[in-house]
Amino acid sequence: MLNTLKKYFGYDSFRPNQEEIISALLEGQDVLALMPTGGGKSICYQVPAMIKDGVCLVISPLIALMKDQVEALKQNGIAAAYLNSTQTATEQREIEDQLVKGEIKLLYVAPEKLFSGYEPFTRFLQQLNVSFFAIDEAHCVSQWGHDFRPEYLKLKELRDLFPEIPMIALTATADKKTRADIVNNLTMRAPKIIIASFDRPNIQYTIEPRQQGREKLLAFLSKYKDDSGIIYTLSRKSTEQLAMWLNNSGFTALPYHAGLTPEVRSRNQERFIRDDVQVVVATIAFGMGIDKSNVRYVVHWNLPKNIEGYYQETGRAGRDGVDSHAMLLYSVGDAHMLRGFIDDVPDDNHRENLLKKLNQMIDLCESRVCRRQSLLAYFDEEHPGECGNCDVCLREETYFDGTIIAQKALSAVARLGGRFGIGYVIDFLRGSKSQKIKDQHKELKTYGVGKDLSKNEWNRHLRYLIDLGLLEIDGGKFPLLKLTAKSQAVLKGQEKVELIQHTEVHDQEVLAEDVPEHLDLTKTLKKVRRGLAKKADLPAYMIVNDKTLQELSRYRPTNIENISKISGFGEQKTEQFGEAFATAIAEFCKGKDMEVDLTPARVIKRKKNSTGPGMSAIETLTMLNAGETVGSIARQRKLATSTVEGHVYELITAGKVSSEAFIPAEKRAKILEAFKRKPKATLTEIHREFKGEVSFFELRIARI
Repeated sequence: MLNTLKKYFGYDSFRPNQEEIISALLEGQDVLALMPTGGGKSICYQVPAMIKDGVCLVISPLIALMKDQVEALKQNGIAAAYLNSTQTATEQREIEDQLVKGEIKLLYVAPEKLFSGYEPFTRFLQQLNVSFFAIDEAHCVSQWGHDFRPEYLKLKELRDLFPEIPMIALTATADKKTRADIVNNLTMRAPKIIIASFDRPNIQYTIEPRQQGREKLLAFLSKYKDDSGIIYTLSRKSTEQLAMWLNNSGFTALPYHAGLTPEVRSRNQERFIRDDVQVVVATIAFGMGIDKSNVRYVVHWNLPKNIEGYYQETGRAGRDGVDSHAMLLYSVGDAHMLRGFIDDVPDDNHRENLLKKLNQMIDLCESRVCRRQSLLAYFDEEHPGECGNCDVCLREETYFDGTIIAQKALSAVARLGGRFGIGYVIDFLRGSKSQKIKDQHKELKTYGVGKDLSKNEWNRHLRYLIDLGLLEIDGGKFPLLKLTAKSQAVLKGQEKVELIQHTEVHDQEVLAEDVPEHLDLTKTLKKVRRGLAKKADLPAYMIVNDKTLQELSRYRPTNIENISKISGFGEQKTEQFGEAFATAIAEFCKGKDMEVDLTPARVIKRKKNSTGPGMSAIETLTMLNAGETVGSIARQRKLATSTVEGHVYELITAGKVSSEAFIPAEKRAKILEAFKRKPKATLTEIHREFKGEVSFFELRIARI
């Protein structure tokens, strides 16, 4: 297995769960594998396909994706092909001839291809030596799945026609009901069920209301000027409008939706894959069949229909393992629109299920709990603590005694008998004169006691009370706000409640030693990759992915032997492209007088010795030495305060300044005592303990 992995894919070891899945398949077992998008699902059937005799049949619903997958396999020296409606009859016959001769190891087909027509393709398959079936996107077989496809139900016929041939079903998203459906509907025989972690630690999650949405989007995209990204919208109209606006704003963008002709869709997708344009704006409903590993960000311009879809779509960022970002901008209008779509679903059970999933998606957006914790909890997986890589964890929050506000809210819910939703409760608290407020409710004591707060403030406080477990939402078509067992202690004045007064979201903490060395070399190697891709008429990421480029920059191999040790260089890629990269690295390093052909041990040693602050931090140091404060430096240099604080962090770490200049001795002693008392606590937990007396900045530098 390892020899096959290294020979064709250039990797020295398997990722978690891959080896177990491959072993089970090689032993003839059925397998159900749940692995996150970008988690290496394809390797799980591609490696055993190369080891076993015969052809592996891969069933995939995404015709657009087949061509890419087959092309990528061919670049690795693997005989692969696809059969679908985009090919001529002659092209299909040629592939069928190759299959009969045993010249193809992996064949990709859509489920419709297997059973449709006068003479179904399954009859042809019966004359071949099929090694096993791989059912990709297996959640499509379940009505409980977020992307049900009726044609997938016919796949159970494969077990009748090929009773002895093992089957692997793969999906990135499936809850317990969906998993049971997959096993049942595919007639799997005592399958080995392997559920990998759904955590994608390289993805930073941000969820915000879509107020001043275009300004937020531009600020976000400005960080990724040279990178590829996908923006999802709910309608064709907004897809076209956003793409046009982005082009007018200095980005290259193309729309992608079902209203375009197949030729235009195909052309737009191809231009994105080949990095001719930076952004594709696509409708969520239509979906995207793109296996592009160097997508650095995914933006949802509207609320997704469910958490499964959101998770899967965000997973299209950072498939190569490099740091990436997922941003969601939502509004109340999105929820109303999606509920309208759901109302049109005729089947009662299916409609209720869709509504439940939409409400869970809304709860995720409104929650103040770590996004990663919430996502993983949805998939029945625990996260050990706050992730430090989402908007919730990167917030610096100030708290105040909100007990009276909490009591007003809880009292309102109690007086209304827990029979109304958040919107009604807010209008009731604010004393709305609207006709929708029942006359008998206007006579209640609590009516209008919260008119001093805005709708947005009340919404924020109520959502936080839900996170604290003082309120709960009872799902259904009209989610109702209810009291919990914890509510009474607050109503009786036995417990205080702290609410959030102010929030400032900081950029993710980046230490000097974490910044990749020699970014100029990576840029040079990207140009080399682009040239090789153009010559081979391939997308750039198919030559090598961004993670492999980073490794090349780190270790700087200048000969074929050392190139072959880099992750991602299998035998064929080393032979085909190794010389070009080795030559470019040698020339670049000679001009910069840089060491070459480094081993991992030498890189680690150099990294530890190179913790010096960057140029921007040095400029901050000069101003600090001249007596300027963090605030005045930020104003003069037109930087965010958090950026200057990051410089100070770098300077303290490098021993250029002392933390004593930034935290009074008495306060530092209290912070250190708190760290010692709670060694496993997160910064947020320690911050809450000090009730706003200590900033996150002071906590971070005290921790050094």
